[in-house]
Amino acid sequence: MFENVPKHIGIIPDGNRRFAKRLMKNPSKGHEWGTQKLKSVFEWCKELKIKTVTVYSLSLENLQNRDKNELEFLFELARREIKEVIENPEHFIHKNRIKVNFIGKIELLPRDLQENIERVRKLTENYSDYTINFAIAYGGRQEIVDASRRIAEKVLRGELKPRDIDEAIIRQNLYTNDQADPDLIIRTGCEKRISNFLLFQSAYSEFVFLDVYWPELTKEQFFEAIREYSKRQRRFGK
Repeated sequence: MFENVPKHIGIIPDGNRRFAKRLMKNPSKGHEWGTQKLKSVFEWCKELKIKTVTVYSLSLENLQNRDKNELEFLFELARREIKEVIENPEHFIHKNRIKVNFIGKIELLPRDLQENIERVRKLTENYSDYTINFAIAYGGRQEIVDASRRIAEKVLRGELKPRDIDEAIIRQNLYTNDQADPDLIIRTGCEKRISNFLLFQSAYSEFVFLDVYWPELTKEQFFEAIREYSKRQRRFGK
């Protein structure tokens, strides 16, 4: 179908609230539609044999600044989806043997959500057909700061010498824990910025910005983003 398909894509699924507003609906409906869209997008990725997807689910800035009622709705939506993974062996996560990771400052989330996130991580840790990383309470700058702090603590404990710190050491201490970098990052929502998403990992990623809100993304539009990627010649700074 395409000459070159990314192995790992990052997604900034922007536009849930604006899409709901356009339809004169409560913003919560936009988030519900956005959750369902992710399941469709995984099926499209599966069709293209894209093995890893990292989704920007909730930024650290949103966690700190968004309306408390909207945040609580997002948490409740996450609780429902995570409970389904835990209790339903026929969930698409299990049927497709998807390893699920949650990256970010998980400790800032409600305690019950933290506990169930850990349960899902353990339930899927031995799956290897696909990987989905949910970036939640996440910020790229904060990820680099936290990695730097962990490295500094290792130096203080004598486990690491400053002269041995290199790119590989930094990668090992990021939330993504030495996973391969995304080949392509797709952002919906009519904005052309990366909003503190995977700053270290996206240094040589390709970017496609789509002028469509996340819940209304179609398979044809998604495939067109992959087609655009496949036409590009990646140089990795050379």
